[in-house]
Amino acid sequence: MSTGKMPDVDLVFIAQVLGWATGVIAVAICLGYGLWRFVALSLGAATTAFAGRTPGSPDPRITPYPVKEPAQPAYWTRQMWIDAAAAGRAAAYAVWYLLAHHWLDEIVRHRLLRGRHGTTGDEADHVLGRLLLRLIAPATALAALLSALLSCALLLGVAVAFAAQLLLVRGTALAGVLGGRGAERLWKLARGIRMKCPYPGCYRPFPLAVHLCPDCGAAHRELRPGRYGALRHVCRCGRALPTTALAGRRGLAARCPHCGQELPPAVGTTRVVHLPLIGGTSAGKTMLMAAMLDGLRSWSHESALTVEFASPADQREANTLGRQVESTGWALKTQGGQPRALMLLVGRGGPAPLRRRRLLYLYDPMGESLRDADTTRRQEYLAHADGVLLVADVLAAPVVRRALREGDGRLAVEARPAALGPVETYEGFTGELQGLGGRRRRLGVAAVVTKRDVLDRLGSLPRPQGPVDAWLAEIGLGELVRALGHDFAAARYWAVSAHAATGAGALVSEQRRAAEPVLWLLSRTGLRIGGPAASAQEPRLPRLPRPRGRTGRPAPDRSSL
Repeated sequence: MSTGKMPDVDLVFIAQVLGWATGVIAVAICLGYGLWRFVALSLGAATTAFAGRTPGSPDPRITPYPVKEPAQPAYWTRQMWIDAAAAGRAAAYAVWYLLAHHWLDEIVRHRLLRGRHGTTGDEADHVLGRLLLRLIAPATALAALLSALLSCALLLGVAVAFAAQLLLVRGTALAGVLGGRGAERLWKLARGIRMKCPYPGCYRPFPLAVHLCPDCGAAHRELRPGRYGALRHVCRCGRALPTTALAGRRGLAARCPHCGQELPPAVGTTRVVHLPLIGGTSAGKTMLMAAMLDGLRSWSHESALTVEFASPADQREANTLGRQVESTGWALKTQGGQPRALMLLVGRGGPAPLRRRRLLYLYDPMGESLRDADTTRRQEYLAHADGVLLVADVLAAPVVRRALREGDGRLAVEARPAALGPVETYEGFTGELQGLGGRRRRLGVAAVVTKRDVLDRLGSLPRPQGPVDAWLAEIGLGELVRALGHDFAAARYWAVSAHAATGAGALVSEQRRAAEPVLWLLSRTGLRIGGPAASAQEPRLPRLPRPRGRTGRPAPDRSSL
């Protein structure tokens, strides 16, 4: 009887076979199902992360509104990166959950290793079936690992491509912001628009006004292309607001960012021209302003000139001044500290491409505010002047008063001459004007001799019938003419009777003469009206007839106001 010998078992070979079989099965499961399952579910989780939450429920991803600006930050500034990061985290968590909880724990550990079907969880009926399921458990685990690693690689490629797209979106949005700001800046430079507050105690320049939402009244301080949006900002109330004047921002109510007072709609869209009236107390500044307003309206009837008030407040102020002159025959003396600018929109009509406008700021300060350097220095609006209207009451000049005979002296006293002569008034403010603005040599000065109706009645002086500058030199004020010609880029001269240009029986010719200094200074800013207003010169002045009041009696003498 022979004893049989057991054949040698090559365990290494068996291990290699099982290893190769496990690898092949793992690759098959990975490429046939697992990889695409991981990719699909992770991308689905990332997509769900971009979706909105249930209305009314808090969403921690949303950036809260800033405290100072009641607008929602633009999506491309920060929120899109927050959403992209949330989507990346959702995809990574989906891969981890599928690998650790679903595949390794649920399918491999609780099902395959216990002889249960991996999909349904049902236990195999035969022992061989249960053995087979246990044998493919390692292949399934390896397939899960391969699927997770490959899906992470694919998702990383998708994330890089998506980040590149986000950078492109951000770059495009930033280009839109820079383009919008640049276009508006060039537009303002081309039109010479400089925004400054017209209210006393402020007078400060600002690059951007505060705009109010028409629905909720929220104050937007940064309504321009920027981090809150390139083309529009979304207010807290949901209203979309345009970010540039060209896109419609000019239709929103605006306030000064420094003092908070309401600004006329033309601020920010129209070039501002600042014209202060400089003269001593009782020189006739306020009456001259009333005559200028009437003269501008008169010129608008026969030329391309258009005149309108910049705001209802300006119209009320002008109407009050007109009623004072109409009812009492004079304008009340300017009171208070620094003056509020009377704002007018003065333009040239015609086709839209040729239409030009200026937002005219007329300042009527108290004469006392220009008596010395300290008070003049407080007149901050002088730093923004685009020209000067020098109101000269020659009856207050000592050299003129000495030349008057007794009867003429009485007429001069009745005309209530200014406290200071024109030379002293000019010397008091000219140095401070240069110090405040530093632009005096580039400005024009319109010197307006007031109370011409009284001057025509004086026999002691030659009448102002020729060039006014030559007449000033003839009566002993050549020093003033030389100073103006030396200190300013250009100087023109007029002689006006505000008495004849305002109130009952006003003369149209005198009204228009009163407006000519303003039109000349506006023409130096590029606003040339054309028509009769453009050809307005300094004609030889005829003797003024006495205007008559409504009762037929001579109107009261208001030339001293």
